[in-house]
Amino acid sequence: MLRLSLILHLFIGATLSGVAVVAALIAGVASLWAILDAALAGYVIAFPVSHIIARKLYDNG
Repeated sequence: MLRLSLILHLFIGATLSGVAVVAALIAGVASLWAILDAALAGYVIAFPVSHIIARKLYDNG
């Protein structure tokens, strides 16, 4: 299940980081550190999300 979680994290982390950066840019944030913080927040939030999805996929498979 760990391998599935890490593979899912590649895709979910990239997606959530991209969404967070776009949301920061739409909100008018223009500083480099704020955009990097948004990307890091999306990446970190993806860990529990990917673990939950991997657990649900693993239990149903």
